[in-house]
Amino acid sequence: MERKIITTADGSKTIHLPELNEHYHSKHGAINEAKHVFIKSGFDYILSKNKLSALDIMEIGFGTGLNAFITFLEAEKINLPIHYVGVEAYPVALSEAKLMNYPEVLAVKEKQQVFDTMHQSLWELPVEITSNFKLFKRKQFFADIQDKSRFDLIYFDAFGARVQPELWTIEIFRKMYEALRFKGVLVTYAAKGSVRRAMQEVGFVVERLPGPPGKREMLRATKVES
Repeated sequence: MERKIITTADGSKTIHLPELNEHYHSKHGAINEAKHVFIKSGFDYILSKNKLSALDIMEIGFGTGLNAFITFLEAEKINLPIHYVGVEAYPVALSEAKLMNYPEVLAVKEKQQVFDTMHQSLWELPVEITSNFKLFKRKQFFADIQDKSRFDLIYFDAFGARVQPELWTIEIFRKMYEALRFKGVLVTYAAKGSVRRAMQEVGFVVERLPGPPGKREMLRATKVES
């Protein structure tokens, strides 16, 4: 399948799959989307609601590593320990990752080695990016996830339901619900009614929130039962 590197509206790069007409990030701004959906509505939100001395995060769709990198930068500001699990069935090639310009656009060129290490590190082996940021990349189909009450926060960043509807089902969201701890939060750029109903079916309390640039709404789901 053809894969093109494109520049999004905020100057950051992403990958476009012309055959599916699907992008790894919003063409309206990859970094803007990540900051709005996953940092502001997820990372910042859960820290404002819970007194946590560390944060366990699972990302569904590790992709280009953008969400992991921005999370690292945000956690570094407040000296917060992070255990980050990135799940990906089809990893991005290292040659593609090298074309992503996130450290440059975020004005943190001195952190280029951190971003590189995130991609150069081996799958299925834990790596200490810094003393406060531990990364574990799992090459795994989302349907095979079996974690139980392990995470505080899930970034659900799978390809859209239009091209991969099997990733947005009751069965998948039940796995997400089970993987979260009590009061754990899942955030996603998606806002379809069918996605919201699937979340609610498994027990999530779901909020519609203003979306990132180019999208009217997004969803945040909270696990309210232990």
